[in-house]
Amino acid sequence: MRWIDMHCDTLSEIWRGNAQFLAHNGLCVDLERLKKAGAKTQFFACFVNAAGSGSDVWERAWKNVFGMTELARSSEGEQLHFIREAGEVEGGNPIDPVRPPVPEQEFSGIKGILTVEEGGVLNGKMERLEELYRRGIRLITLTWNYENCIGSPNSLDPQVMERGLKPFGIQVVERMNELGMIIDVSHLSDGGFWDCIRCSRTPIVASHSNARSLCSHPRNLTDEMLRALGNKGGVAGVNFYSAFLREKDGTGESVRAGLEDIVRHMRWMMDQAGEDAVALGTDFDGFETEALPEKIRGVQDMDLLWEATRRSGITSRQIDKIAYGNASRIMREVFSFQA
Repeated sequence: MRWIDMHCDTLSEIWRGNAQFLAHNGLCVDLERLKKAGAKTQFFACFVNAAGSGSDVWERAWKNVFGMTELARSSEGEQLHFIREAGEVEGGNPIDPVRPPVPEQEFSGIKGILTVEEGGVLNGKMERLEELYRRGIRLITLTWNYENCIGSPNSLDPQVMERGLKPFGIQVVERMNELGMIIDVSHLSDGGFWDCIRCSRTPIVASHSNARSLCSHPRNLTDEMLRALGNKGGVAGVNFYSAFLREKDGTGESVRAGLEDIVRHMRWMMDQAGEDAVALGTDFDGFETEALPEKIRGVQDMDLLWEATRRSGITSRQIDKIAYGNASRIMREVFSFQA
């Protein structure tokens, strides 16, 4: 079963010293297990938590992103090639002035997409967006859990949730369209989401977000948002974090989800947004392993999800779209967009 995952934090965990290598490690994701599990492409997030104050906060975050991109590039080889343009989505390896293209029949590794999770690293400087693009970043999650130069995050505070993109945020969306970068609204306020729907000329994604009707966490998408995302041609990647899959119990404690909860969100999201709008955004290595759904420890267990999906009555065509087709389409459409 081939599949694409639109979000994992493995690269960030390695950067923080919690593992050494992308090829093999004790985290949820490594190249060896991705290959065995049938993965086609893995999105690797350069995540930075820029909480705090002071003029140097975003400078440190910027340097950390640079460090992670260098770490990622040092991992390229026979097992991994990072995609930079639309023509590379279906085969071959990135255009590289040093490394010649690898014919598809000779390449048996994993394709990667480099992303940044926390658009605040731009710190109001458009030239930083250009630099990220040059370094191979092809998706930016506009906010994390704090307000930044682009906009406001998801929040339990209705006033924060209503806030839209800032003027610089609108400019970022427009320039990302021109460059061919994927706009990711996971973590963004509802107001910011609707601004992206209105302002973006290309489909947008919620790379790792679920259905708010099934689990009321503000990180998830309302039915209206799911419908708008589908109408825009975008996709939402189903997140494996239990707190985004199941409501808390009667005592207010988080409940560990199961495979059936992932499938339940898939079905609901297809009902709202259409079968062309649902993908995977596991969020592997982005939270403690105890919060993963039962039976899922990492990419090695993905076959269990596909079995549960088939048993649920989701058709083979729909499974192929969720697993691979929808994310692949988004990459081709956005990377090839002509402003």
